[in-house]
Amino acid sequence: MSTLAAERCEACTGSTPTVTGDELERLHGELAEGWSVVGGTRLRRELRFSDFNSAFGLATRVALLAEAEGHHPDMTVGWGRLEIELTTHAVGGLSRNDFVIAAKVDRMVDPR
Repeated sequence: MSTLAAERCEACTGSTPTVTGDELERLHGELAEGWSVVGGTRLRRELRFSDFNSAFGLATRVALLAEAEGHHPDMTVGWGRLEIELTTHAVGGLSRNDFVIAAKVDRMVDPR
């Protein structure tokens, strides 16, 4: 099981290292199925629900998490779906923070 969800996001600057290569593959492998790496600079996952309230409810919980961690995803909510996209704007790509938030979302979706 991944320990990423137990980590806290750290403030990023332009000098924060991006996650690439073997590290990208390793961290991606620690996430639940459904996360895709887009262009090497974004993590994306679409979740399906039986109604709007469930999708909106998770989006709200993710928003509260993001605010507490200081690392904010882009989210799109529609009837029965929530799309979450993570990137670190300060570095123009993926940072460890993106994987930490993704792992915390995974824990919300499947708290095992």
